[in-house]
Amino acid sequence: MSAAATWHDVECGAYAADLPLWEELADEAGGPVLDLGCGTGRVTLYLARRGHTVLGLDRDPELLAALRERAAGMPAEAELGDAANFALGAEFGLALAPMQLLQLLAPEQRASCLRRVASYLRAGGLAALAIVDELPPGEAEAGSPPLPDAREIDGWVYSSLPVESRLDDGAIVIRRLRQTISPGGDLSEELDEVRLRRLDAGTVEREGRAAGLRPAGRREIPATADHVGSTAVLLERGDA
Repeated sequence: MSAAATWHDVECGAYAADLPLWEELADEAGGPVLDLGCGTGRVTLYLARRGHTVLGLDRDPELLAALRERAAGMPAEAELGDAANFALGAEFGLALAPMQLLQLLAPEQRASCLRRVASYLRAGGLAALAIVDELPPGEAEAGSPPLPDAREIDGWVYSSLPVESRLDDGAIVIRRLRQTISPGGDLSEELDEVRLRRLDAGTVEREGRAAGLRPAGRREIPATADHVGSTAVLLERGDA
């Protein structure tokens, strides 16, 4: 497995707070599900195991290779593509953008993503887009960090520790210390940084209207001991 897929599994694979909501929406949709920014398949495989037909879209071929291997025999496929500009050969009853995918995109990319989603939703189809409005109180201040996300693979230990979350120039900046320990005990480490553009549900709803999608409610995804809560903004494609 590639380094990119390994770190994706370590840092994202254990997160499950949003899965009940995605399953509920998929059950209601009654049709294929599009999982944007699917990575190694955290959401795609969860839904496929429950009988839903899912197409995972991601721009990283190494992550998709891991998903395809894991999806053997399931009603799941993986497609290489950019969430801001993709072309597919099917319509969907539900499109998901988990884990703040929209906040990784620049405003013009986000608008393009919403237009593409609208074009591939069938009439009455739903988009569910997870965002974090703000850092929770005290999150931007120094404090006791959570335990690291860690995993052992073939004798190698991978650890990812959140060391800082702060607001900076219109973005939520999250820094992690990635450490790798070889079977022989050698340690290597690096800092990884993710910038999430600040975005609120009202803005997503306004941009959704411009893309041809109408607001269809908001659902809260609860916080966990290691993850902040988030809001799933729901947008619906009207009748053609």
